[in-house]
Amino acid sequence: MCALVSASVAVDLEKGKEINGTCAACHSDNGQGGKKGEYPRIAGQQVKYLENQLKSFRARTRVNIPMFPYTQEREMSDADVKDIAAYLNGIELDTQMPTYTGKEDALTKLLMAEKVMIIPRAEGDLEAGGKIYQKQCASCHAKSGRGRGMFPMLVGQYTNYLKRQVDLYRAGDRAHDEEAVGGVLNTLDEKQIQDVLAYLTSIQDPKE
Repeated sequence: MCALVSASVAVDLEKGKEINGTCAACHSDNGQGGKKGEYPRIAGQQVKYLENQLKSFRARTRVNIPMFPYTQEREMSDADVKDIAAYLNGIELDTQMPTYTGKEDALTKLLMAEKVMIIPRAEGDLEAGGKIYQKQCASCHAKSGRGRGMFPMLVGQYTNYLKRQVDLYRAGDRAHDEEAVGGVLNTLDEKQIQDVLAYLTSIQDPKE
């Protein structure tokens, strides 16, 4: 089965689903990632961002040893990158627990609940975090936190994972979107960062 992500780029979503069988070992079948944030949520993530990161893993410009074997060109071609990125982008995760009819068996209830993505509210000053986010981050990651183009979705992501990446950016161990070490994240102190993370957990429901 093929689908069009844009007017000019055709992708094979069935192939993407097949490739996701490998990704699921860490990121889960539905792309939720690790429950403690050890692996990021990739479901619903921006297509261009996913493509860019997979190619960066493959080229080792973003060093991640566990990802390297799966992203080498002989294992994942450019076409595969497009297919898995489009497939993951199309996965929608509920942010509300399901309503059961009473006819479901225990396994069905479990599977329904596993598809729900609820990020616990992080502590912090939501008002202050919101002001910082909308001023400093929204131009790239969108006012909703859902990202755009090459810039990733942040809302609905594990707080522990985001904090770990922020620390890597600030230390210069992972390249941010700015070319040089530094950038907007290095202008914020720990409390401000925590406030932004708290704010992101408060807007995770796409209906809000």
